[in-house]
Amino acid sequence: MTKGRLRSSNWFNRKDEMGVRHRSSLLSLGHNINQKNKKPIIGICNPYSEFNNCEMAFRNLIPVIKRGITAAGGIPIEFSTMSLGAELLKPADMLYRNLVSMEIEETIRGYPIDGIILLCNCDKTTPAQLMACASANIPSIQFSGGHKSLGVFQGEKLSSGTDFWKYWDEYRKGNLNEEEWNELQNSLSCSFGACNEMGTTSTMTALSEVLGMMPLGSSTLPANDSRRMIVAENLGHYILHMIKQNLRPRDILTKNIFFNAIRILAALGGSTNAIIHLTAIAGRCGIKLELKKFDEIFSSIPLLANVKPSGDYIIEDFHNAGGIPNLLYQLKNFLDDDCINHTGKKFYSLLKHKKFISNDVIRNSANPVKKGGALIALFGNLVPKGAILKVSAASNHLLNHEGNAFVFEDYEDMLKKIDNTDLNVNENDILVMKNCGPRGVPGMPEWGQIPIPKKLLDRNITDIVRISDARMSGTSFGTVILHSTPESAFGGPLSIVQNGDKIKLDVSKKQLNILLPDEEIKNRLSNFKKNQSCHLRGYPKLYIDHVLQADEGCDFDFLLPDDPNKETLIEPIVGKS
Repeated sequence: MTKGRLRSSNWFNRKDEMGVRHRSSLLSLGHNINQKNKKPIIGICNPYSEFNNCEMAFRNLIPVIKRGITAAGGIPIEFSTMSLGAELLKPADMLYRNLVSMEIEETIRGYPIDGIILLCNCDKTTPAQLMACASANIPSIQFSGGHKSLGVFQGEKLSSGTDFWKYWDEYRKGNLNEEEWNELQNSLSCSFGACNEMGTTSTMTALSEVLGMMPLGSSTLPANDSRRMIVAENLGHYILHMIKQNLRPRDILTKNIFFNAIRILAALGGSTNAIIHLTAIAGRCGIKLELKKFDEIFSSIPLLANVKPSGDYIIEDFHNAGGIPNLLYQLKNFLDDDCINHTGKKFYSLLKHKKFISNDVIRNSANPVKKGGALIALFGNLVPKGAILKVSAASNHLLNHEGNAFVFEDYEDMLKKIDNTDLNVNENDILVMKNCGPRGVPGMPEWGQIPIPKKLLDRNITDIVRISDARMSGTSFGTVILHSTPESAFGGPLSIVQNGDKIKLDVSKKQLNILLPDEEIKNRLSNFKKNQSCHLRGYPKLYIDHVLQADEGCDFDFLLPDDPNKETLIEPIVGKS
């Protein structure tokens, strides 16, 4: 698409029989256009599904968005995509992130879409859409569905993830009876919308604002807030402006804006999943984000957001305290100031006339929740390509720890053993779970927060060191080491750990090592035998064969651009179908 010429003109602005057929098909939708049409076609990507209560708000937003597009001079056309509902989609919504990104990219390629509004909410929808629009590179803007209302259980406020995990342990210890457990269930999801802590959804939609792809201040509005309707109607104006200016995602998604996003991720104490997603989105732009660069930035950025699971408040409190605009303001001395958002304006110019104050929810850098290193990358002979620990949600007494490995061969092995009161494990041991990575399941589920063995729970032990090649929910907490790379199913060192092996975690040195002689490690690795997957066909087979490791964003190897300076979207030949 070039400035002044609509991409959709290849379909509609022609005199032949195909032009007639194309214009006639829009007539059936009530859009009467001629061969001189100058109205842009605006695709509305809607992942709405009743399988996914996180994104139910879109039913009410669609008419408002269409009204705004029409008023701005565009033609709205809604289309659906696979819904990535984290609660019901198994084994993991992460398995299908890349598939949805491909689905959206191919929808853009094959249809007459001049600009696109992407509706997102549940965890993997946001990065899938950003990956797609980075590859397709047509004018694009994102808008989230908002978070759910706060529940109340036994007179206490109940956040939808962090508090739930704590009550789950109480139930396992026998401190909640069946009636109370059922009452908790009824209190947990009081409305549709995303989790209301700094989980993966809230982290990724916040980062979409910082990446310039979502209207500033909009991601943290509650799902049922009427102000969300106002933003929804303005989306038409925003996307038409981007088309007129030929402002496209890769004009916005620069290396510096990704560095800003990493800084905000650290200041939020955000989800560890965001590290994988930012790496994947940047990869589609031809930008390689190294894990060591993440760690370098993390170490210098204070934790300013006092939000669960790293703090005390929930997302609605964060929004009322000023949201992402206030956090950008409080962190302004740490940010690159040459970045623009979807308006084409620099962030500084969008914030300079607003008044912000620090508070207990969004602190300033002189009074942080934590001085630096809310998230860290670990390296060592057990994780030569890295692993991640959210220090802000871990236990201080375990940050420098040596213990014996207690090994689970996979997730099912863990489930069989974890509640065995005769389990030969103590609080100084380190739980290790294998075969939960990108290829191992496949899909790298959020299994990394291994439950505390019931034997230890009964002694009121609430945290021990846990290591896996899995992910964990952004709402989770504990001294949980994630994304161990290379993964065990790929022959990484995690695959050779045996019961009783000594492992040392040293957060001060950012090291995670198995205390074995180099020769023993080499011998064990040479005897590694790859497990045969039961997936011999279909999408899971494609995923296993082509997914990259966690440090590379878990994208497919064939989706990365050979040359980021070239157009990656090859336009279709527009003729008879």
